[in-house]
Amino acid sequence: VQLQASGGGLVQPGGSLRLSCAASGSIFSINVMGWYRQAPGKQRELVAGITSGGSTNYEDSVKGRFTISRDNAKNTVYLQMSGLTPEDTAVYYCNADVTTPWGSIFRVSNYWGQGTQVTVSS
Repeated sequence: VQLQASGGGLVQPGGSLRLSCAASGSIFSINVMGWYRQAPGKQRELVAGITSGGSTNYEDSVKGRFTISRDNAKNTVYLQMSGLTPEDTAVYYCNADVTTPWGSIFRVSNYWGQGTQVTVSS
């Protein structure tokens, strides 16, 4: 299973970006999907998460500015970011709990995307 993230870039304060992350491989189902970020010198933090049923949660600093969504048919998760500030500058990583066939049964494993840089600067 691979997670391919895209959509990062340079944006001015107050601007918007949309990140995408597509999962591919031998996938039976995808459970929780999420976006993390890691700023220079800081620990990686969970920004937003979404269940297969569409329930969501957000880190306090992004509530009202970021929206996570997913397309289950495409095994893709999105992060729409608006009202961006320099404090949002970080490498953003997607993450997913994926159920895959394993012989005659199934197993759940956690996967990370490669990260996409988001820089908010004037």
